[in-house]
Amino acid sequence: MKQHQYESKPLDSKGQIAWTDDEHEVWTQLVARQLDCIKGKACREYFDGLALLDLPTNCAPQISSINRVLAETTGWQLEPVPALIDFDHFFALLASKRFPVATFLRTQQDFDYLQEPDFFHEIFGHCAMLTHPAFASFTQHYGKLGVNASKADRVYLARLYWFTVEFGLVQNDEGLSIYGGGILSSPAETEYAFNSDEPVRKKLDVIDVMRTPYRIDILQPIYFYLSTLDELYELEKLDLLACVNRAKALGLHAPLYPQKIAQ
Repeated sequence: MKQHQYESKPLDSKGQIAWTDDEHEVWTQLVARQLDCIKGKACREYFDGLALLDLPTNCAPQISSINRVLAETTGWQLEPVPALIDFDHFFALLASKRFPVATFLRTQQDFDYLQEPDFFHEIFGHCAMLTHPAFASFTQHYGKLGVNASKADRVYLARLYWFTVEFGLVQNDEGLSIYGGGILSSPAETEYAFNSDEPVRKKLDVIDVMRTPYRIDILQPIYFYLSTLDELYELEKLDLLACVNRAKALGLHAPLYPQKIAQ
């Protein structure tokens, strides 16, 4: 299996990242492709946030400009991090309204797919939604839960994050739309989640979600949808650790994907 060796780029004394011409070109191509792909598919709230961010389309953005918008809307900030961070660090950042962003961009060789979340995924996929009050509040609440959760409980909480923040859908009177950053930053996943008859789409039930295994390296065989993004506020009111215990007692659902074959 191919191993990537990306490293985050440092910020200078003014908080700027020295993107190269090649990186600017990659950003430009990624944004152009994905803006075209998500037309009529991303939720209205995502497009509202994208308009607020006013991301450049011809060069990679700077974190400081995005932070100004987030500060004015929901009080969040982006936190530059190494390519990979541990769960303790991850949950602590979210709990303090800081969203971790690895400051590296994929190369042309990995243009279509990169397993690690790179700068494009984090910025284009997630930052627009962080301007939305319910999404921002839920994400912070999730971080607070994770800070004190056990390692075993975090596995169940991770599934809730996966099927909302990363791969969440909204299904309401206006139709199906996408708010999860893992979908919105991927053309293949966007098309598949929105148009394909193959995946299962279910109304989100927390315990059901926590019992659902997933793989990060395939198109998702199942998505969960909300009726409105404000339902994220309702999730905060639940005793989510009690939900974890209930999910543990019930056991995991059979996965809807083929098992990996050991090499």
